[in-house]
Amino acid sequence: MQYVRPYYPAVVARPSLREHLLHAGLPVLFRSGYHAASVRQICAAARAPQGSFTNHFRSKEAFILEVLNRYFEYLKELVHQTLNNPTLSPRQRLEHYLEVIIDKLKADRWMTGCLIGDFSLQASSHSNILRKRLDAIFKEWRTSFASCIAAAQRAGEIDSDFDAKDLAEFLLTSWQGAILRMKVERSPAALERFKTIVFATVFKEPRRAKRRPHRK
Repeated sequence: MQYVRPYYPAVVARPSLREHLLHAGLPVLFRSGYHAASVRQICAAARAPQGSFTNHFRSKEAFILEVLNRYFEYLKELVHQTLNNPTLSPRQRLEHYLEVIIDKLKADRWMTGCLIGDFSLQASSHSNILRKRLDAIFKEWRTSFASCIAAAQRAGEIDSDFDAKDLAEFLLTSWQGAILRMKVERSPAALERFKTIVFATVFKEPRRAKRRPHRK
């Protein structure tokens, strides 16, 4: 996702060195990945003395865990804004979420994907702490999508042949795969293909249902 360093007005107390390290660390982790990103790189990006890192973080693993948690908080806000939008029907909210993410990935020229997906590949087999946290993140993530999918099923917008939690799991897992493919191709083709197919099949509206305008 696109990362923008916050602006701190001169009248406000300067952020701590710890905050500088966390702000600078996110783009480093995106760019270099779990294994290649070094403490030296993170400190250089934050313009902080290398020795200061251990003053604030017990280890690189502890640092990455905090960055991951902050990143997930950012994603949860996007999920809340899209999946709880009262002006859209539940099925439209799911579509809108994907559109919002595609727009953000476009801003990064299809080069930056999802830190959660990246670390699931890179870190889960090397850090049990991160693996457990990633598993918890996906379960929490799934709950939000399952709630929206269940609402769409109750509204007759999506078939009820499958459990909402299973459909949410499928959506998240497949979407992460499309994002990985996007990074390889440097193109939105995989994302658009996924979006088109999933709403024409898995999330296809039942034939008996007729779309009605959603009232505010």
